[in-house]
Amino acid sequence: MEHPSNTLVMKFGGASVATPEHFARIADVIIDRMRDFNRIAIVVSAMANTTDQLIDLAKKVNPDPPRREYDMLVTVGERISIALLAMALSLKKCEAVSFTGSQSGIITCGKHSEARIIEVKPHRILPVLDAGKLAIVAGFQGVSKGGEITTLGRGGSDTSAVALGIALKAQRVEFYKDVPGIFDEDPKRKNNANMFDELSFDEALNIVHKGAKILHPRSIELAKKNGMILHVRSFNEVEESKRNGTIIKGNREKAEGFHYEDI
Repeated sequence: MEHPSNTLVMKFGGASVATPEHFARIADVIIDRMRDFNRIAIVVSAMANTTDQLIDLAKKVNPDPPRREYDMLVTVGERISIALLAMALSLKKCEAVSFTGSQSGIITCGKHSEARIIEVKPHRILPVLDAGKLAIVAGFQGVSKGGEITTLGRGGSDTSAVALGIALKAQRVEFYKDVPGIFDEDPKRKNNANMFDELSFDEALNIVHKGAKILHPRSIELAKKNGMILHVRSFNEVEESKRNGTIIKGNREKAEGFHYEDI
């Protein structure tokens, strides 16, 4: 059954954009999803190791850099990714517009490097989606009410994606990883690890609190509070039929209502 808004949010982490060649691959994944959704927003992380390299660079200049300038520097990583993905999609005749966190209307508190999302005002994104174009959003970052660039801390891109999904009233948020879904043990270390087809929010939280780094706990908590369906899938398979993945959901009707407080 088609969701009234027919909106999807897709999130791609650093592993999915590890090399320039990866952008063409995930562009194909996005184009494949356009067969089922007419409004798609994509949240992208920095390319693999880019953020670490920027942090190392900062510390070579100043071992304890000012938090404001730290945020100004490390947000460059996601800006690179969103622009390159828009270029990769353009090559495939698919029009996309990239936005930084601040341009996307992701409003945060003023705490640099560990900001929390207060609200999302996607005023610039909505006209792009209404025009049939793709919107590409930089994860991990936002802007404070005072107009300062902020970052959300490690794993913040996951939270960016869920918050954006709530604001856009998306049907679900899909997370594309280098593994097919969520497993009972690390599939990279144990070949016969079992993959879950479906989990409740609490079950997923229990798994990540035990050390699995598949999603940031804050993103799952935010999804739970707002009844937002999450879907963990593989970016290595272009065809939809081969990307079953793991669905995380609860009772949307019993959700506490759309809000971001304390996330």
